[in-house]
Amino acid sequence: MKLVSYKTEDTEHLGVFVHGHIYNLNSCDKQLPDNMADFLKGSDVLMERAKKIDNQIKLQEIEPKEEAFYELLAPVPHPTSCRDGYAFRQHVATARRNRKVDMIAEFDQYPIFYFTNHNAIQGPGDVECMPDHFEKLDFELEVAIVIGKKGRNITAAEADGYIAGYMIMNDLSARTLQMEEMLLNLGPAKGKDFSTIIGPWLVTPDELEEYKTTAKEGHIGNAYNLGMSCSVNGVNVSSGNMADMDWTFAEIIERCAYGADILPGDVIGSGTVGTGCFLELNGTGLSKDPAYNTQWLKAGDIVEMEVTGLGRLSNIINKSDSEFSILALKK
Repeated sequence: MKLVSYKTEDTEHLGVFVHGHIYNLNSCDKQLPDNMADFLKGSDVLMERAKKIDNQIKLQEIEPKEEAFYELLAPVPHPTSCRDGYAFRQHVATARRNRKVDMIAEFDQYPIFYFTNHNAIQGPGDVECMPDHFEKLDFELEVAIVIGKKGRNITAAEADGYIAGYMIMNDLSARTLQMEEMLLNLGPAKGKDFSTIIGPWLVTPDELEEYKTTAKEGHIGNAYNLGMSCSVNGVNVSSGNMADMDWTFAEIIERCAYGADILPGDVIGSGTVGTGCFLELNGTGLSKDPAYNTQWLKAGDIVEMEVTGLGRLSNIINKSDSEFSILALKK
């Protein structure tokens, strides 16, 4: 099932995406909420009711009203929190090698994550960035999960049962801001908190069964053979695979939930796939050729990410007409 959040006449709704069309779930079953937040709080009971409606639509057993005029939103427009992981060893190792520093031994000991701004979640379509963000503005190609039920102190062996679904994630990054603030060792802040894009829909785990593969040796949890790619203005710039995740989402959840509640509506990103950002690509290019032509996102760029089974997430990057600069405020 592909769950979508969308807006008609400034009102948010919850629907399913079937054969290229959006159908409102609440109009098919009044016991289903008309927004993603309340739906996820209903856990497995509401999920099963929605799957029944989705199946009836696919089998043409019911004739629901198709939405004709709508604005597609982030599948989870108002997450309860947003974390981002660091699960792909290839990305970490390559980025460090490009900076001529050794790989971090601790990467293989435990998964890590940071909290980003859950109020800066955006979906398909136009994305506006401030002028300072365009100082080395970067995409990051990721997959994200949404938590579907409350839990605490969850083991990796049971953690996949807490995943409501999967979606594409683009963790936009302002690298100049990020690299300056990372010198102070508190992690990314203004370099990351302005826009995290997810979409186009939330795909339930049952739809990905055919892509299941074996997790890497020594790891626990579901893994999926899903091709991942990103293009900028129609030119492919990144290719990877979700199966290359070293730490599984189950293991990341285990760490997230240790001594803390995870809640329905929490979004957790995988971290960047290998080759999944300009920072890594530019570093690799310069290491081979000092004259390499580096690339960053510019105003007007069209960024499209595609993941097998999860769809295509498309955005146009726009620049605010504001002249306000925090880079200029440095003492």
